[in-house]
Amino acid sequence: MTDHHTSPAVEIRGLIKNFGAVRALDGLDLTVAEGEVHGFLGPNGAGKSTTIRILLGLARADAGTVRLLGGDPWTDAVTLHRRLAYVPGDVTLWPTLTGGETIDLLARMRGGIDETRRAELIERFDLDPTKKARTYSKGNRQKVSLVSAFSSNAGLLLLDEPSSGLDPLMENVFQQCVGEARDRGVTVLLSSHILAETEALCDRVTIIRAGRTVESGTLDSMRHLSRTSIKAEMIGDAVDLGRIPGVEDVSVDGRTVRAQVDSGSLAEVIRVLGDAGVRSLISQPPTLEELFLRHYHTSDTPEQVTA
Repeated sequence: MTDHHTSPAVEIRGLIKNFGAVRALDGLDLTVAEGEVHGFLGPNGAGKSTTIRILLGLARADAGTVRLLGGDPWTDAVTLHRRLAYVPGDVTLWPTLTGGETIDLLARMRGGIDETRRAELIERFDLDPTKKARTYSKGNRQKVSLVSAFSSNAGLLLLDEPSSGLDPLMENVFQQCVGEARDRGVTVLLSSHILAETEALCDRVTIIRAGRTVESGTLDSMRHLSRTSIKAEMIGDAVDLGRIPGVEDVSVDGRTVRAQVDSGSLAEVIRVLGDAGVRSLISQPPTLEELFLRHYHTSDTPEQVTA
């Protein structure tokens, strides 16, 4: 359980970052509570990686406030890096070191390693730690970084497209490891474009667009503000739901009625269907993908930089 009385692990307010004449971050807000897995969502160019680079102290904000584990990531980078682990989407390793040597070197930078967990993760990720890094495929380079992060004693994991290059079996192992890290009280910021992965793992999500936060909260709270899909099989003739406020995209096929219903209208829809005689009723809350796409249907998206 997350203790919401403690200071956030990550707190960003009004973050602005410019690259020349292009504004990559335009007043972005992000709060990650200690002990939670927080999804950080947006298309390529929305500003996710730029935000993480600022959290790592690799780039400096032009305006706004950034606090990471209670410190300033720009001035306190050395101290903070001993308390966090970072996994990028495209891992670069020292070519002459073996995978095992790389895992240990990275772990020493992060305040130590759990040797038992290290050995277990090497086996679960099916990694040969004796091979030189230069011989590894992209997927195996990713595994080295993941094993090092999950076996470290870091209290915060910054994961930027971390499962890139993993096959479905290893993706499943990755998801298990995130859940186990949360159970140990580790905070995870997961930047991903794999919405099913984020939906399965995250306590809360923040969706950003063109460098701004457009929505943040629990999936349940976001779904409450969104439409539910319903499918009703009627006993008699199909009923007209289109006259009810808050009901959209109504379609009728014989005795089958489908519609999108605002949360505030759901009770009325169920009452009307019940009065008319319904054989079966299936309701499906919106998926994270549907919540996400709601913010990206407009065609007037500002020009974005890769971030």
